[in-house]
Amino acid sequence: MIIINNYGYLTYKKLKFRCSLGKAGIGDKIREGDNITPNGIFKIIKVYYRNDRIKNIKSNFNLIKINKTMGWCNDYKSRYYNRQIKLPSKFGHEKLFRKDNLYDLICVLNFNNNPTIKKKGSAIFIHISRKKYKATSGCIGLTKNNLIKLLRILKKDTKIKIIKN
Repeated sequence: MIIINNYGYLTYKKLKFRCSLGKAGIGDKIREGDNITPNGIFKIIKVYYRNDRIKNIKSNFNLIKINKTMGWCNDYKSRYYNRQIKLPSKFGHEKLFRKDNLYDLICVLNFNNNPTIKKKGSAIFIHISRKKYKATSGCIGLTKNNLIKLLRILKKDTKIKIIKN
């Protein structure tokens, strides 16, 4: 089991990595845009990557190549809320194909997806961290090297426990 705590560390077996968290820390996720990293136990359900920036990645997960028309819907008015969408879209979304490297590698957690509750929050990712582990909008950020290293050894059924100490 992966453990992520509110001190900003992710641990798995003998590995311990610094990570970034949501601006509002770890807690009960109440609504879209609250900047909270949700506490609870999750699984990785999809892994996306930029094959023009990451070569020879090895993982037990099926890897999905990110292209320029991929986005993630964060607009609760859409029937595609909290799902991957094709761009362009008239609904609010995040582009997965970005100029920065934040989404070069994305692990999608199974937060608010079965069933999806409108306005509760979308897209809790483990993705590349910003410089100096700058806080996120609710996701978990790791360095690119640490995320690649973690994906090499994770199994598809590995649980992720996000806890507020």
